[in-house]
Amino acid sequence: MDKGAVKKLYDLIDSQHPERILEEIAVIVSLLDSEKTLTSFQVISQDIIRLFNGDYTGYRASNTKYHDLEHTLMVTLATARLIHGCVVAGKSFEPENILTGLLAALFHDAGLIQTRQDKKGTGAKYTIGHEKRSVAFMRKNLDKNGFSIQQMDDCEQMIKCTNLKIHISDIDFRNEEIKSLGKIVGSADLLAQMSDRHYLEKLLLLFKEFEEAGIPGFESEEELLEKTEGFYKNVACDRLIHQMGNVSSCMKHHFKARWHINRDLYAEAITNNIKYLTSMLSRGKANALFYRKQLKRRVNT
Repeated sequence: MDKGAVKKLYDLIDSQHPERILEEIAVIVSLLDSEKTLTSFQVISQDIIRLFNGDYTGYRASNTKYHDLEHTLMVTLATARLIHGCVVAGKSFEPENILTGLLAALFHDAGLIQTRQDKKGTGAKYTIGHEKRSVAFMRKNLDKNGFSIQQMDDCEQMIKCTNLKIHISDIDFRNEEIKSLGKIVGSADLLAQMSDRHYLEKLLLLFKEFEEAGIPGFESEEELLEKTEGFYKNVACDRLIHQMGNVSSCMKHHFKARWHINRDLYAEAITNNIKYLTSMLSRGKANALFYRKQLKRRVNT
């Protein structure tokens, strides 16, 4: 790729192709001198792909359109990028712990997948508390694949970092390195979502998940859109900067080292999304028809 042609985050990797995302993660793992963990990562990542596609024994295919396979893999890519950025900035992580961080990203939304016997509604009904189901699936899968109890315990603490209802200070990390990686995973979950090229359109899909889960405070698609800027400023930014220790600021080091781009493409993408949202809200009437006309990049709603 012509690095000079890169203008936006989505110019680097096509998020619609899982194999491209996994190839880039493999490149980053090699930059981290953690190649010996790559085989284990690849085994688990293929299990996750089978899980979301409905090819994993005992489970239905993913049917949550916002929290889908693309989301999981893009969070895992953001995790790999942010780990690399932190290493370039001077931090160090054991290869085994880097692997655990990547696995936490892979497993963090597995709890939204229904079992074969569960035919009522969609996995969105598990939105509240799905992290516990994710941890349960993670433990079964990693035990089957020969991982240690310690790695499972560490992975659980990192998955908890993606739960906005849990304060980081309330999570019992084994040591500071695991805590740092947990903050990276939690940050990556927010960054990957809010930097998505179709983030605003996908909020219409998120509303459907919230509706089925019975999450209060969002009576319509319009209300969710109108509250998103507040979520960004009061929840996401606060969590990224204060609870996560602003570890996301290291992302720029990844792009400079990997792509020779001296910019934080995630921060730029998020800023652009929020700027467009603010502009749309300032000139529109609070009705779904107006908003849908403004969100021109169609997604399957």
